[in-house]
Amino acid sequence: MQLGQSMSMRMDQRQILTPRMIQSMEILQLPLLALDERVDQEIQANPTLEYKQTSDEPRERSLAEPGSDNARLSVDADSATGAEFERLEKLGDYLENEEWSSNNGSSYRVRESGDGDKKLEALNNSAARAGSLAEHLREQWHLGDEYAPDVAKAGDALIDYIEADGYLRTPLTEIASATHIPIQELESTLKLVQQLDPAGVGARSLSECLLLQLDAIEDDEELSEGHDFDLERALIRDHLKDLELNRYPQISKKTGRTIDALKLAVRRLARLNPAPGRAFGPDDAPPITPDAEIFLDEATGKYEVKMRSDPSDNLYIRNRYRKMMADKSLDRKTRDFVAEKVRNARWLIEAIQQRKSTIARVIRIVVDQQQEFFEKGAEYLKPLPMIQVADMLGIHVATVSRAVSEKWIQTPVGVFPLRRFFSMGTTDSSGTEMSWDAVKEKIRKIIDEEDKDKPLNDEEIVEEIKKQGIDLARRTVAKYRGILNIPTARQRKAY
Repeated sequence: MQLGQSMSMRMDQRQILTPRMIQSMEILQLPLLALDERVDQEIQANPTLEYKQTSDEPRERSLAEPGSDNARLSVDADSATGAEFERLEKLGDYLENEEWSSNNGSSYRVRESGDGDKKLEALNNSAARAGSLAEHLREQWHLGDEYAPDVAKAGDALIDYIEADGYLRTPLTEIASATHIPIQELESTLKLVQQLDPAGVGARSLSECLLLQLDAIEDDEELSEGHDFDLERALIRDHLKDLELNRYPQISKKTGRTIDALKLAVRRLARLNPAPGRAFGPDDAPPITPDAEIFLDEATGKYEVKMRSDPSDNLYIRNRYRKMMADKSLDRKTRDFVAEKVRNARWLIEAIQQRKSTIARVIRIVVDQQQEFFEKGAEYLKPLPMIQVADMLGIHVATVSRAVSEKWIQTPVGVFPLRRFFSMGTTDSSGTEMSWDAVKEKIRKIIDEEDKDKPLNDEEIVEEIKKQGIDLARRTVAKYRGILNIPTARQRKAY
């Protein structure tokens, strides 16, 4: 075998994404709140960008405004050269000598030092960050009775192992091995930790968690009124699985209690919290800001689309930097530096405007195709593949996917993710197309209207939905019922 090196030339075609194209795709995919954050970052990094004043309030001084402590532009200290710092010094001197003006020639009043900082005010008015469960437990542990040093150490160790939902799932033997604390001491200390708030914390199983909460209720004279603690404890200790499977007759036979008494006890148990630690810590649910509102125009009788205001409506490039690009008194490198910033600002504004236009076009097709959904409900949702929308708009299907990703729309029947309106479907016996989501809603409606004394099994649901012209397999019904979190017929039976 012989190894060697050689040189050759060839011609080929490749698709290369320019930075501008990449930025446009990223902007298109961002939800509205994330877009606001992205624009704020760009404004901090690019002094040529500015928000228009939209109210009579004094405008906040920009980081690059004359008279500001940060009037000179900032650069990355790790990558900047001495020449860049020199250009920034010249640029700062230029700005200090320029007269303050806006993009349209009208003057803005710069906020005086005595005025409040709007960002600081917003932070002060924001809700405080919720403390974690561990912080809440440790605060109680150290403010409680004076424990012996060994007990205090064991309590801290146990709190470290309590998970976010309030359970202690790590075996005590494993904790003892890791902390070198005797297991007997951990067991006795755990009983003290389980007395902390919230009730049920430190439990090692669901039944123990619920029993701890019953103990706390029994100690409260007001809360304990009306409880049958013997029956409720028996249900938790011995019949949780039977309750899950809705086996009231079997439980009644074993406990010697009537079904009515059992149902009353279960209603009381339903007030207990199976995950007591979830009340602490940050809320993981992200806020939702619809990109558009769909409403019925009473005058025309048609559904219209109103896009929510996005950052591009108030963004502009400041005039002073446009002047600098043509100012021959500045050196070439400084003018090139400003020109690059202006170009980047223009690209960002155009990308945001293009995002708004693309999303509006996609939503317009959704409104035209799904009008029955807005008028009659989810059962009339039609199949709408993304590739069909892409063909109608003359764009790539990936662009449609980015346009609907994490976007929400406000409609006359509620707020929905835009992606919900894009799905495959089937055709009923009359030839009417419907999405699989519409089929699920029909299954839900059939179950909601059933006789709870004799609930329908999956085979009977198949027969019921076949009467509406939809032919489904039993396993498909079972699958959709599971997706809808609807229990089996046995679990739905009412006694």
